Amino acid sequence: MKSQHTAVVVALLFLSGADPALKESSKADVSAVQPGEANTMEKATFGAGCFWGVEAAFRQVPGVVDTAVGYSGGHIKNPTYKDVCSDETGHAEVVQVAYDPSKVSYDALLTVFWENHNPTTLNRQGPDVGKQYRSVIFYHTPEQKTAAEASKENLQESGKFRRPIVTAIEAAQEFYRAEEYHQQYLEKRGLATCHIK
Repeated sequence: MKSQHTAVVVALLFLSGADPALKESSKADVSAVQPGEANTMEKATFGAGCFWGVEAAFRQVPGVVDTAVGYSGGHIKNPTYKDVCSDETGHAEVVQVAYDPSKVSYDALLTVFWENHNPTTLNRQGPDVGKQYRSVIFYHTPEQKTAAEASKENLQESGKFRRPIVTAIEAAQEFYRAEEYHQQYLEKRGLATCHIK
């Protein structure tokens, strides 16, 4: 059932069609891991439209230890959902993923990212329009930057998309955790997708 749920989330989301300094560490502060394990975790941050469905997809991946939805890439501190929805703060809705690199690679996470949104639509995913819904990879290390750029280039050259991929690849910026009711939103409600038909 879990694999069917994952396939449904992936399919529905896909069909819906200033360079700041790098953070000093790519290690994640993860409250869900066992004592002594936190130092082995790394983090990745992705913006791919509505963060509810994107988070649900990443939570299905073995090796992903924790996720949080929030806002990044903008120009004001501590934005609220209302602020971000104004499309005036510059933030993107993002999912920050804490993962165990011994169980899942960053390249595998990039695959999940590409498969769960349309990277050819600028500032839009399905019915959601605005900069907050842009396609963006926020890298935390030079290695993540290199992997993201190679992955984007390979996908563009694959011919899977007729239009150019518009995904931005930017250095990680401050991550502001979204309001608690947004966290694991679909999971709490037993839903497979956030897109309105």
